[in-house]
Amino acid sequence: MRMVIVAGTPGSGKTAVLVHVLRSLMRDGFTASVVKIDCLYTDDDKKFKKIGVPTLTGLSMDMCPDHYAIYNIEDMIDWARKNNSDFLIIETAGLCHRCAPYTKNCLGVCVIDATSGPNTPLKVGPFLSTADIVVVTKGDMISQAEREIFRERILEVNPNAKIIEANGLSGQGCLELADEMVKSPEVSLGSEKLRHSAPLAVCTLCVGETRVNKKYHRGILRRIDGFQTYQGE
Repeated sequence: MRMVIVAGTPGSGKTAVLVHVLRSLMRDGFTASVVKIDCLYTDDDKKFKKIGVPTLTGLSMDMCPDHYAIYNIEDMIDWARKNNSDFLIIETAGLCHRCAPYTKNCLGVCVIDATSGPNTPLKVGPFLSTADIVVVTKGDMISQAEREIFRERILEVNPNAKIIEANGLSGQGCLELADEMVKSPEVSLGSEKLRHSAPLAVCTLCVGETRVNKKYHRGILRRIDGFQTYQGE
């Protein structure tokens, strides 16, 4: 079974692109299971179920969505295998720019909105810099010159990425993404590792501390001047 992990900024069109991709895969005789990871609420699962794709929804609530997805990835793979799926597609929450959801052998897909500004690719982290494919959406809403600048910014961050321009409304470019998914390798859970360390979640705020005074905080802490330290036993 192949595993595809789709990450990106909120509102970039991840779900819309995936719906077109899934339709293309099904026309070619492939089966897929989708896991939709979000924080507090989502109804995107209805869009996948509407086209006949088995869908599992996971809400991370107070937990970092990356940590939540990584912790539950074994159960996701088992569920997709029970469905006899050729693909497990995991759409992550897109909570922060520090997300690092990809594993070594998955196909890592970053979906990014071209209208978010020319420097956005420089501001985001591993979900762009470690992706195999970068899907640029909403490119029809900016000029050709702006699209070229945006493309160059992506290549500055990830020179090895394959860039696909896609439209979540018309489906343009989604067939190319589906073809790349078909060419991706199968995964084995026993040998899987993350491509990049996950965001830190090891301080007192992570476990419920609400007082803001610095003296109450322990764990791995990063100061405004960039100095990172560990406080505690």
